[in-house]
Amino acid sequence: MRNLLLITICFTTLFSACVSYYEDGGESVQPIRTNDYEPVEYARADLDSSIQLLPAQEIVNSGKIYVINNFLFVNEERKGFHVFDNSDPRNPSKIKFIQVLGSSDLAVRNNMLYINQATDLIALQYDPLSDKIRLMKRIENAFPELLSPQGYYNRSHKDSLTIDWIEVK
Repeated sequence: MRNLLLITICFTTLFSACVSYYEDGGESVQPIRTNDYEPVEYARADLDSSIQLLPAQEIVNSGKIYVINNFLFVNEERKGFHVFDNSDPRNPSKIKFIQVLGSSDLAVRNNMLYINQATDLIALQYDPLSDKIRLMKRIENAFPELLSPQGYYNRSHKDSLTIDWIEVK
């Protein structure tokens, strides 16, 4: 019985130390956590048309880099992929920008680009010779929803996806 009482006191002490409280007029009040980021949402119905092959752009916020044959793909976080001709690795030249909103990762197999777009997995065919890109397939909800940097979900959306989070100033 004495051991049970000792264990109960220890657990109560440990768990009460995990929650911080503020004094408010003599009463202890648990603080309200706030999110310092707001979601950037995009309508699910417009995702397919948002995938575009655009002229080369400047890299602003680069992510992962992929080398595939004579091409270099550099992720522009949550925006898409810069495509470079890497025939001369000492001097790669910009070719195009593949806009895929909400993207952060890429895999290539049999000349097919597999890209995450927010929660979806898409398969694209990119032909640099004809300068065309074509959406071949979309698998919805293949990935978990994008959390804010503080670990919050966006609970406000219905027919849209969270493609990024921006800091509230």
